[in-house]
Amino acid sequence: MPPPSSKSPRAVAAHIVQRWLTEGHFPDVLLDDVQEDRAVVMELVYGVARMRRTLAWVMDHLTNRPPDDVPASFLLVGLYELLYMRTDADYAVVNEVMIAAKRALPRPVTGMINAVLRRTGRERDDLRAALATQSVGVRLSHPDGLLTRWTRRYGADDTEALCEWNNHPAATVIRVDLDQTSLTEFLKELELNGTPAEPHPFRPEQFLVLPRGLRVVDCPGYDEGQFVVQDPATTLSVDLLDPRAGETILDACAAPGGKALEMARRVGANGRVVAVDADQARCARLSQNGARLKRAQLDVITADATRLGRHESFKGQTFDKILLDVPCSNTGVLRRRPDARWRFSPERLQEVLKLQFKLLEGVVPLLAPGGLLVYSTCSLEPEENEGLITDWLKRHPELELENTASSFPPHSRADGAYAAALRKRTQHR
Repeated sequence: MPPPSSKSPRAVAAHIVQRWLTEGHFPDVLLDDVQEDRAVVMELVYGVARMRRTLAWVMDHLTNRPPDDVPASFLLVGLYELLYMRTDADYAVVNEVMIAAKRALPRPVTGMINAVLRRTGRERDDLRAALATQSVGVRLSHPDGLLTRWTRRYGADDTEALCEWNNHPAATVIRVDLDQTSLTEFLKELELNGTPAEPHPFRPEQFLVLPRGLRVVDCPGYDEGQFVVQDPATTLSVDLLDPRAGETILDACAAPGGKALEMARRVGANGRVVAVDADQARCARLSQNGARLKRAQLDVITADATRLGRHESFKGQTFDKILLDVPCSNTGVLRRRPDARWRFSPERLQEVLKLQFKLLEGVVPLLAPGGLLVYSTCSLEPEENEGLITDWLKRHPELELENTASSFPPHSRADGAYAAALRKRTQHR
């Protein structure tokens, strides 16, 4: 399907969904260039990614055979809006989807889309009643593989609560920079600007939840560096690391950079935080945020953390502390990355475990004797968390486990996360 000639948000969303279905592109990357009607397009795209299994059940229920990916993209966008958004009257939703579809598809296919969408509007209550009798996987749109794992670990009730959490659009949460302003003063600024905000229950002393649809760049204090977008669950790893004034710290997988910025705040003007990431564009954004928050003690380097020992900037250098927030399966942040639930598999899990081991092997030589390393993930899977740490420590007696922390979203009301603090012995046993 060619890029849409129409700027209709439903046409743009259908094009992105089609590229996700046929080419496997990440929806968040495809959304980067969307400017017009961005909030609506994001809700449609992420909504389809989130409710894909439920919407597939509806399509199967209303069609003789599943449509190909291109017509399915228009159908999924229309079905999601009719069943979950209700922003416009049914006829307006159907008409706009049809205008976009007719520019890309032959008449017999568009006729099928039109019939299914109109039937959905007429039978919406019956469809919802039928969905309520389906399995958790169909009703709450999660793969059975994840549900089996979670039920075994958390039980049926918490697993269902987790699925429901994952299906709510993620809130925009910011961390107020307490070096720049106090929480009380910042809330007053927001109130004067007519911007309501609520303290986040997980860390109410520093994190605020902004209203949906607000662009953070339009929020008071953005240009002055008074806040950064960040989920409070990220403080688990930073608190375990406990950055202190004057320390030298390595953040080995730093992007998007919220943790690096907070650590730079805590080490103060006499400390230093070296933030490393392999993605040059993400490093550039981190540098921009560092400048906005006036963090002169933050150095950003584009490098592969598995090979830092060979990098010119790190030869002969050691750090007091290291934060290693590794790439993972993302099962703790499916609210923010709804498409990741469909990428999870035992095979992918094994691949990411190999990378996590390599990253640990790559950074431990840079930790000074007596230094502290915090390993963290945004995963709920034990293989990536306590299981990996147990296995890794068996091979590395020079480190010992000091403490762990974790967040389970339905209980914490924050992202899922795990962190383990490992101390490097001053002498080998």
